[in-house]
Amino acid sequence: MPALDIGAFKNIIDGKHTNPNAILGPIRLDGPRTREKIRENPHHTTTIRAFLPDADKAWISTESGTVTQQMQPISQCGLFEVSCETDLFQVDSGRYKIQFSDGKQKMSIHDPYAFEPLLSDLDLHLFNEGTHFKIYERLGAHPREIDGIHGINFAVWAPNAQGVSVIGDFNEWDGRRHAMRKQIPSGIWEIFVPELGVDEVYKFRVTDCHGTQVEKSDPFGYFAEVPPKTASIVKDLSGYQWNDDDWMKQRAESNQLEKPISVYEIHPGSWKTKNGQPNGWMNYRDLAHDLVEYCLELGFTHVELMPITEHPYTGSWGYQTVGYFAPTSRYGDTDDFMYFVDYLHQNGLGVIVDWVPAHFPKDGHGLAKFDGTALFEHADPRQGEHPDWDTLIFNYKRTEVSNFLIANAMFWLEKYHIDGLRVDAVASMLYLDYSRKDGEWVPNEYGGRENLGAIDFLKRLNTHVHEDFPGVLTIAEESTAFGGVSRPVKDGGLGFSIKWNMGWMNDSLRYFQKEPIHRKYHHDELTFSLIYAFSENFMLPFSHDEVVHGKGALLDQMPGDIWQKFANLRLLYSYMWAHPGKKLMFMGCEWGQWNEWSCDSGLQWDLLQWESHEGVQRMVGDLNRLYREQPALYELDFDGNGFEWIDCMNRDASVLAWMRKAKDPNDFVIVCGNFTPYVHSNYRVGVPGPGIYKSIFNSDSKFYSGTNVGVGEVVAEEVEAQGKSWSIAIDFPPLATVMYKRD
Repeated sequence: MPALDIGAFKNIIDGKHTNPNAILGPIRLDGPRTREKIRENPHHTTTIRAFLPDADKAWISTESGTVTQQMQPISQCGLFEVSCETDLFQVDSGRYKIQFSDGKQKMSIHDPYAFEPLLSDLDLHLFNEGTHFKIYERLGAHPREIDGIHGINFAVWAPNAQGVSVIGDFNEWDGRRHAMRKQIPSGIWEIFVPELGVDEVYKFRVTDCHGTQVEKSDPFGYFAEVPPKTASIVKDLSGYQWNDDDWMKQRAESNQLEKPISVYEIHPGSWKTKNGQPNGWMNYRDLAHDLVEYCLELGFTHVELMPITEHPYTGSWGYQTVGYFAPTSRYGDTDDFMYFVDYLHQNGLGVIVDWVPAHFPKDGHGLAKFDGTALFEHADPRQGEHPDWDTLIFNYKRTEVSNFLIANAMFWLEKYHIDGLRVDAVASMLYLDYSRKDGEWVPNEYGGRENLGAIDFLKRLNTHVHEDFPGVLTIAEESTAFGGVSRPVKDGGLGFSIKWNMGWMNDSLRYFQKEPIHRKYHHDELTFSLIYAFSENFMLPFSHDEVVHGKGALLDQMPGDIWQKFANLRLLYSYMWAHPGKKLMFMGCEWGQWNEWSCDSGLQWDLLQWESHEGVQRMVGDLNRLYREQPALYELDFDGNGFEWIDCMNRDASVLAWMRKAKDPNDFVIVCGNFTPYVHSNYRVGVPGPGIYKSIFNSDSKFYSGTNVGVGEVVAEEVEAQGKSWSIAIDFPPLATVMYKRD
C-alpha cells in the first residue's frame, strides 16, 4: 500500500492542491492501467482512498453491492483507504462504489477520482491558442456518460489559482469534497462528478494566487439563479426541438442588407409587466406571444433585446454582464428562451440581442480577478478599468480572453439561433483614450491611441461570424468617425454588417428640438447626413439611450403646443423611414409615451386610449408596411444610386424633397418634408417625368390625428422646377412628410 503524504492531503483540505487524483481515488504506482497491463495482470491490486468527512464507516463495493470490502480510516478528518483487486471491483472503469454511513444513514456514490480528464490535449491547445470557438461545449458544466455512468463534467480556466473545487447542494457547499485537477500548462481545472444531473446548483471555490478563497459563478455557465442569488445551474441545451428550419434556411440564402430591416428594441422586463407591477416579469413564452401579435400588427421585421445575458444589477439593464453564456433567469429558463426565439422565427420575425464585449462589472462572484490576477481584464487600471461605468475592460490581446468572447458570440448564434448581435460601446473599445484625460491612458506600441488588440478582436469576430453563420447581422454601436466599421475585413474594415448612425440621430434630434421659426438657420443639420450616408452601412437608431438620463421622452423633446408636439413627432418618424438606412425604434416611442423610460416601471399603454397617441402608433405601423412594400425605400439603402436630392436648398421655407430609388430605375418614391407648422399651397416639386402621382403616405393624415392637408393625387405638368422638366404642384401639409408614387 503506497504511503500517504499527509502534507499533500492537508493541501487538498486547504484548497491548495493541483492534483488531488494523486492522493484520492485509485492510487496506481505503475501508471494508468492499459488493456495490455490488465491482460498481463488482471488481478492487479490497487489502493483506493476517499475523503468522507462525515463518515464513521466506509466500504468499497461492486456496483451491484454483491461484494464489499471495508475501508480503513487513516486520519481523524475523514480519510479512508483500502487495497483491493482491480478486476473484482472494476477499478479501471470507475464502476466500483463507495458506501459510507454517518451514524444515521447509509449512502452510496461512485468515486469522482476514478475518472480520467475528459478534455483532450487538442481542446486545451486550441483554447490556449485562442481558436477553440466551441469551447463552451467543453468548459463549464456538462452532462456526460462514461462507461454507462452518468454525471456532470466541470471545467474552469484559472491558471494562477492554487486550487479549485466545485461546490453545491450535492456536497453541502463543502469545498473540500470535490477538489479539481489542474491540467498543466493549460490552466484548466477539471472533475467529473458521477450521478449528478441537470438543474444542479453550483459554484467554483477558487483558492486564488494569494491564498484567499472566493466563490465564483461559472464563466461558461449556461444558467444561473434569479438575482440577487449568484450560483450557476447545470443545463443541457440539446433537448429543445426547434421548428424554425424554414426561417434559418431563407436567412442563410438571402442578402439581408438588401431587405427591409425595421427593428423594435425592447427591455424584456418592462415592455409589459404582470399586473402592472415593478419586477412583475413576464415569462419568455408569454412575452413571445404578446410580442409577435404586436410586432406583426405594427409591421416590424426584427425584435432587438437589450442584453439578455445574466446580470446581477437589474438597473444596469443588462449592460453589466456576469453570465455571458446564460440567458437571464428573471424571465424563465433556457428552454423558455429557445421557445421565444423559435416562436418569433415561425412568425417571420428576426431576433437581435445586445452583446457587451466592451466591459464587465467588478462583482466578486464574476470574472473580476478570477484567480487572484487580472485574468480576463488588464492589470493596469489605465487599460483595465472603465472610468464612465466603473467596470473592467477585457484584455483582448490575451488569446484565451478573445477566445472566450468569440466563442460566446458563436454560442448565441449556434445554440439559440440568434439572427444578429448588436455590439455595445464599440467606440470605447477602439480607442485607448476613450473618456480619459492626458496621463490616464497608455499608447499602443506605435504611440497611437487605437486599441490594436480590440481592433484585431473585432475583425476576427466578424470574420468568423459571417463565415460560419451566413445571413447573421453584426451591428456596431459606434459613435466616432472611425473608418470602415461596416466594410469587409479583406478591404481593411472591421467587418460589421451595419453601423448605428449616431451622427444622424444627434443632428436630427437637435434640429427637431428647435422651434420651427429658427429651423431655417439650422437647415444643414438635416442635409449634412447625406454627405456621408453611404460611407457605411447605416442603421438609423432612436434607441433607449435617447429617452433616459433626464433627456425625457421623444414626444416631450418636441417643441410647441400639444398639436405641434405630435405633428413634429410624426414628422420625425416619417423623415426617418424615408431616409436611407435601416430603422430602429425603442419601445414606447411608437405611440409617443410622455414619460422618460424607467426599467422599474412598465410602459404607458393606457395612453393608447387617446386618439393622438393611437394616431402615432397607427402611423408607425403604416410606415413599416409601406417600407416593406416599396423596394425604393430599402433595396439601395447603402448605395448612393438609391437617393437623389430634388430640393435641399430651400432653407427659408424649411422644406426638403428627395427621391428614393429601387434597383429598377422606373421604381421610385418622391418624398417631401415640411418642417414648419405652415401650409405651403401649390408648392412645386420636380419629378422625373409625366404621369399621375398618387399620395401613398401623409403623416398629416386624419388617420394619424393630423389635419388631412395634401391627401390625394396630382398630375405632373411640363413645368420646370428644381432643374427638372416636369413637376407636381402640391398642398404641402404643416409639419409633415408626404410621399408620392407615380401610378
